Order: sequence, then C-alpha cells, then structure tokens
Amino acid sequence: MDTQIITKFKILKPTNEVFEAFVNPEKIGNFWFSTSSERWEKGRTPTLRYNEYDAEVVIHVLEVEENRKIVFTWGGNDQETAVTITLKELDKTSTIIEVNESGLSEDDPEIINKMIGQKEGWVYTLTCLKGYLENGVNTLRASLVF
Repeated sequence: MDTQIITKFKILKPTNEVFEAFVNPEKIGNFWFSTSSERWEKGRTPTLRYNEYDAEVVIHVLEVEENRKIVFTWGGNDQETAVTITLKELDKTSTIIEVNESGLSEDDPEIINKMIGQKEGWVYTLTCLKGYLENGVNTLRASLVF
C-alpha cells in the first residue's frame, strides 16, 4: 500500500512569497501554527506551537532550496514522517505548491484514518495559506474544532 499523502494547490503569488510564508517565523502564524521558534534552515529544529490547541511539535529541517523546496521530518519515534514541500513557478505571479508526506506505517491498524486526517490537515493548511497570501485573511488558521 502506498501511504504517501500528496496535496497540490495553485497560489496566485510568486514562489518567493509562498516560500517565505513557511520559513519566516513572522509569517507562519498568519496561516498555520501560532509560532515558529526560528527560521527554517537546513539542520535546524524549530519548535512549532499551536496556542489554541495547547500543542507543539519539533520539526527537523533536512533540506531547504530557496523558493523551490523544503524537507522536514516530524512526529518522532515510530510515528515520524517526512514532509517535502515543493514550489513550482508557473509565471511571475503564480505558484504550484505540492506537499508530499510519507513514512506512515502501512502495518498500522489506523493507517486509513491517519492518512485521511493528514490529507485533511494539508488541504486545510494550504487553504489557509491561499487565503492569507491572496487575500490577506489570517483568521482561518486554528479554526478546526476537535
């Protein structure tokens, strides 16, 4: 079973703006986590915090290609997955962003629910990103009710 989760969106902004929204701690709180402890750079381990859910996660940034790619792992222990975010410039005003999360265990009895949950999360995150970058809406993030 292929346990990759792939989500793609078209964002009507240049790749450098999409890239900065993820790696810049001053921007990420406008669409995803409340805070990031530091800029995302290769070899760093930023702590991402969701104030609204009283949750935090540490990511391990494995690779960064400015305006093109970000690779990180998260989850730890036997739950660790790898996330690859790729950016493809369509023209000077639009970007295709693709998020590929891999490493979920196909032997996990909850694999289907976890895959659906991760896919839902990435669709939601990219929807919030699109709203923020294209329209300045920063109130969508952290609206999910558990």
